[in-house]
Amino acid sequence: MNQTTPSYIQIAEKWTKKPFDTETQIATKALIEKGGDDLEDAFYKSMEFGTGGMRGIMGVGTNRINKYTLGGATQALSDYLKKSFPSKEQISVAIGFDCRINSDVFSKLVADVLSANGIKVYLFESLRPTPELSFTIRHLNCQAGIVLTASHNPKEYNGYKVYWEDGAQLVPPHDKGVIELASNIQIEDIQFEGNNNLIEIIGKEVDEAFINGVMNQSLTNEGKDDLKIVFTALHGTSIMGMPQALAKAGFTDVSIVEEQAVPDGTFPTVISPNPEEPEALSMAIDQANELGADLVIGTDPDADRIGIAVRNNKGEMQIMNGNQTASMMTWFLLKEWKKQGKLKGKEFICQTIVTTNLMKDIGDAYGVDTEITLTGFKWIAEAIRKNEETKTYIGGGEESFGYMVGDFVRDKDSISSAVIVAEMAAQAKANGSSFYRQLLEMYKEFGLYHEGLVSIVKGGKSGSEEIAKMMTNLRSNPPKSLGGSTVVAMDDVKSGEAKDLRNNSTTTLDLPSSNVLQFYLENGGKVTARPSGTEPKIKFYFSVKGQLNDVTDYDQELSALNQQIEAIKADLNI
Repeated sequence: MNQTTPSYIQIAEKWTKKPFDTETQIATKALIEKGGDDLEDAFYKSMEFGTGGMRGIMGVGTNRINKYTLGGATQALSDYLKKSFPSKEQISVAIGFDCRINSDVFSKLVADVLSANGIKVYLFESLRPTPELSFTIRHLNCQAGIVLTASHNPKEYNGYKVYWEDGAQLVPPHDKGVIELASNIQIEDIQFEGNNNLIEIIGKEVDEAFINGVMNQSLTNEGKDDLKIVFTALHGTSIMGMPQALAKAGFTDVSIVEEQAVPDGTFPTVISPNPEEPEALSMAIDQANELGADLVIGTDPDADRIGIAVRNNKGEMQIMNGNQTASMMTWFLLKEWKKQGKLKGKEFICQTIVTTNLMKDIGDAYGVDTEITLTGFKWIAEAIRKNEETKTYIGGGEESFGYMVGDFVRDKDSISSAVIVAEMAAQAKANGSSFYRQLLEMYKEFGLYHEGLVSIVKGGKSGSEEIAKMMTNLRSNPPKSLGGSTVVAMDDVKSGEAKDLRNNSTTTLDLPSSNVLQFYLENGGKVTARPSGTEPKIKFYFSVKGQLNDVTDYDQELSALNQQIEAIKADLNI
């Protein structure tokens, strides 16, 4: 081939020959003939096996989710497990999958590669919530776990998340160990011929154990018969656990959005199956208004994130953001633990660096430590592991609609979270209040925090380069003021440096390196810039704080805080 031929085309040409199968060869030839950006994006780089796994568009190519990229990652994991557990007579791995197109096919492919390498596989009979997979790893004493899911991404995506023996996603040194092996795997190294004698299908018995674990997190039985709930699975896996959990917890009036109850990876009734997007809950809210329901619960396709809507003081259904739900759950958990005499002075909660500091303020008020981690529940799970012998974990959350109650699951879990949210709403109603009124009372007691988020999507190779340039510019030319308030400190989590700009001093951050910048404002505000680790986007998080002296002043005070955030956005030109 001509030396001037772009390297990505040279790589693509290799996919048109053996050892790649006939179907892959034909699809690659068609993509080469079409040319353009799709071809370049499919082959300009290898699909990155990141610190939690992989996520991307399905199709042929080194930068796509397919038989060979998944096979290579699984071969690397197999090799790493054998290296990590040399004296283990039978290494075992649990595998779960969601509703997405090809998730079931990919799960069997992954099971085949593992079993071909002599590893015992526990494969779920059908789709299951991701938190149940996390639970299953410890329940069955496995050394690792895999779930095939692209979480809340569009229908063209799929993904592959890897868990270690503690039920948490990979953290150092295991993430780096698998990544290093994966980078050197060749197609010829992958063992695709599975051993069915090593693949055991699991289902009902594990389901029951998982639901029992959820029930162990329950804190109150007040008012459950009187709470009206509408639930939507958004075509995802929570239909396999949420109705059962709510019923067992004692909630008798649960209405399911039937049009969204059937698992379907094309997500026909929503633009995006992401409960962070208000549109995703629109059908459930319509149903709630028809029935006069108190609470709407919705989950993403793999059931680890939860979105809720409650009635505000005007009687209208209002969607809670992730920070509000996480803060309310923290407040409820700590109040109930204190009421039940369970707070002994050796408990802790967790939040990530981009989550509202309201959680920490609540923890401080109850004498409970707060561990602040990098973004992602694998770091919250790591905090649990590190404190296991000395402190009891109560709950933890992040702004992106994820929460984890107790430590029986080591990843965010919409099922147990929904039970706690429903108990909170039921208790409030039974006492003549409501979830929303309790939210305002929380703000009055601990301070009115308000957050905002801007996600800027930059697809393809040029997009990745543009995001990298944005972060470089922020590091080399940090803002001196934002929204009319002086920037007094800056944390560069990548370099591990915390700079106090008032006295020009520098200290070391107690966090693993990550491509994150945080700016602290004189008026108590905080701004964070973080490129996504799983999607082609950069996120800007804004947090401002005011005071709520009377709940009737909420709308006025909220408007002032929104103006602060808009002024910060304007200064950043976003």
